[in-house]
Amino acid sequence: MSSLSPLTTASSRRQFLTLLGLSAVAVSCGTGGGGAAKNQTRTLRYQGWAGSVILPELAADLGFLEDVKLKWVGNTISGPQDIQSAATGQVDFGGAFNGAVVKLAARKAPITAVISYYGVDKAAYNGFYVLQDSPIRSARDLIGKKIGMNTLGAHSEAMLDIYLQRHGLSPADIKKVEPLVVPPVNTEQSLRQKQIDVGVLGDILRDKALHTGGIRPLFTDYQLLGDFSAGAYVVNDRFLKENPDTARTFVTGVARAIEWARARPREEVIDRQVEIVKRRGRNEDTAALKYWKSFGVAETGGRITDKELQLWIDWLAKRGDIEKGQVKASDLYTNQFNAYSPKNSRKQGQKDKSSTGGPTSKSGS
Repeated sequence: MSSLSPLTTASSRRQFLTLLGLSAVAVSCGTGGGGAAKNQTRTLRYQGWAGSVILPELAADLGFLEDVKLKWVGNTISGPQDIQSAATGQVDFGGAFNGAVVKLAARKAPITAVISYYGVDKAAYNGFYVLQDSPIRSARDLIGKKIGMNTLGAHSEAMLDIYLQRHGLSPADIKKVEPLVVPPVNTEQSLRQKQIDVGVLGDILRDKALHTGGIRPLFTDYQLLGDFSAGAYVVNDRFLKENPDTARTFVTGVARAIEWARARPREEVIDRQVEIVKRRGRNEDTAALKYWKSFGVAETGGRITDKELQLWIDWLAKRGDIEKGQVKASDLYTNQFNAYSPKNSRKQGQKDKSSTGGPTSKSGS
């Protein structure tokens, strides 16, 4: 069972928005310029995902984080909760769906997205699955039905809304579709036991369920939007100001891990993840890892672009979750700490020789 912080699950959009508001108030403003190298922390606290290996964990195992260490403080099943924890200083970085990043930033939380870490492609995608004999065949069939997903107000609910809107459901009808929080590791079982009508399954959990059989996709996010980077790691602005060298080592190391996984044989990447899970000794099942195919990050080295955030800025404004013009995509992220270059693949452990100052603007280069 995952070790969850008290903030892990919000049962409604209203609760989630309340948490976002609290996070903006709870974090104090940063002071001063870039921290002196000797005073910068070299240990990053973070939350993991049970039975999975996140990119920073892979980067650390490959030696790409150099002398920066990771300190696991527990697991989460919620991207919005993870980035809220980063905003309030409970962890040093957190990752979430880009729409959740936009929401949090819109409420003046002092966070900046620094690198994309997951996305959607032909191999890595989320599907909305029903039982093989389910009468659900269309968007309209979802009215009054329960859809299980890992958290509300994030990637899966966004995909559901887009699907329903594109198939002509009115706002009143969309409100009759009921998204529910179901931990990813329990989604397949909940669907098969008919506790939910539709289950959102992604990547290794999806392929494991498909291998068992008896389910079929209603739609996938790849069918909706094609290839795109969907989520980013965020870091508190104060941390970036006080620990620029650490941030650069971390971000560049994760970028290298993205490209390592993209370039290596799939079996090698899977074996590495299995070894990591076994060594950390958290009594986790590694069976699902054999279905891993891709992290789905669209841009080289996980570099962030305006379009990856603008899509969700427009969607959230249309929903009324943020005001039109309230946030600007280029203000929400920086690529300044991402020193990865495919033309200059540095030897493992070599220090980044670029400037160690903080970002001059959030959009970076």
